[in-house]
Amino acid sequence: MARSFAEDYDDRRDGCLFCVVRSNELLDKNEFCYVSKDAHPVTHQHALIIPKRHVVDYFDLTELEIAAIHQMLIAMRSRIRNHDLTVTGFNIGVNVGKNAGQSIPHVHVHLIPRRQGDVENPQGGVRGVIPDKQKY
Repeated sequence: MARSFAEDYDDRRDGCLFCVVRSNELLDKNEFCYVSKDAHPVTHQHALIIPKRHVVDYFDLTELEIAAIHQMLIAMRSRIRNHDLTVTGFNIGVNVGKNAGQSIPHVHVHLIPRRQGDVENPQGGVRGVIPDKQKY
């Protein structure tokens, strides 16, 4: 069942994928953001931290929203590590703009749990978005 955050926040957009969340995908929330399961996870427990207010560009978030997202990243990191002892690291990522890979015009921060051996050589981490630049 879809649930709107209209009661929590007035600035929502009709038709925006992240302005409505399905209750079965909701993992947590605070005053300014919520956490959802990624619909296309790259690893088990890949989560998205999403501001409740409809904001397209990360750099347009308020300081309060950024702080709330950071608090949620810390809480989810702890929650994931407490439930899955195979998690030994994390990637945190935000795509800003079409040329950076942003496909949904609503800010969302990826929290991607990593495990030893999940890729052959993890060196470079997020630099791998441009494969020729991953190794240095």
